[in-house]
Amino acid sequence: MAAIETATGEKQANVIGYCLGGTLLGAALGVMAAKKDKRAASATFFVSLLDFSIPGELGVFIDEKQVENLERRMNQRGYLEGSEMAGTFNMLRSNDLIWSFVVNNYLMGKDPFPFDLLYWNSDSTRMPAKMHSFYLRNMYLGNKLKDPGGISLDGVPIDISKIKIPAYFISTAEDHIAPWKSVYKGARVLSGKVRFVLGGSGHIAGIVNPPAANKYCYWTNPEFPEDPEQWLGTAARHEGSWWNDWQAWMDKNNGGVKVAARVPGDGGLQVIEDAPGAYVSLRLGADKAGPNTGSTKKA
Repeated sequence: MAAIETATGEKQANVIGYCLGGTLLGAALGVMAAKKDKRAASATFFVSLLDFSIPGELGVFIDEKQVENLERRMNQRGYLEGSEMAGTFNMLRSNDLIWSFVVNNYLMGKDPFPFDLLYWNSDSTRMPAKMHSFYLRNMYLGNKLKDPGGISLDGVPIDISKIKIPAYFISTAEDHIAPWKSVYKGARVLSGKVRFVLGGSGHIAGIVNPPAANKYCYWTNPEFPEDPEQWLGTAARHEGSWWNDWQAWMDKNNGGVKVAARVPGDGGLQVIEDAPGAYVSLRLGADKAGPNTGSTKKA
């Protein structure tokens, strides 16, 4: 946020977190609330858990014994390999993400059908051992983020109920990673004005759903009762993308003010290199000298 202000002059930002990023955002906003830091004007949570009491299908892989085993493996090298995390998520939808490829591509010899979302999803990320252990134990096993003072970050006890900025929660009806009823419960912990919206489809396709695609639907309800089933029972169903609803919500919170596009480097921060950045071109097993050395060594 300091870098944003340096680059743009803006003292506040509308912030967004997706999945684990939303959990991290909730924790960060809890720290900011404790420090009376008001640089966040609003927050949007994409399929993000703040209450982990309904872990969904992922809960099958998370108990004390499995976490201990995972910690032993992570501590040997300092991280959890991204492919191992991807394998866990693939097993949650094995018919779609494993067996369909075995049958169609391996047994029947067909070429994989190009699918942009799955290509993006295959770009996995390593999880640092200490971070992942903290996350699994304090969020999934202990469900402490929702409790006042349940966890501390940077020496600051967090109480996410002290988060008072406007917040928008979008969940999806078929999400097997962040079940919508658990997302709903977490949204109710915040004390500011919250808008909860339920979209169609799942964890990725339901979020990356531009209006031009004219796909799926979403539900809204001005009421925010404790029971998520009660919310859904009186919710209004809308065809198409939830993006339009979110845009209207953002416009209302911003007072209709539009910000002109900025040119990178015109502010107080200098351009480092062209997007997406050299680190994106790094490949596992590549020359340690880096991606721009002219090395012909193959990954």
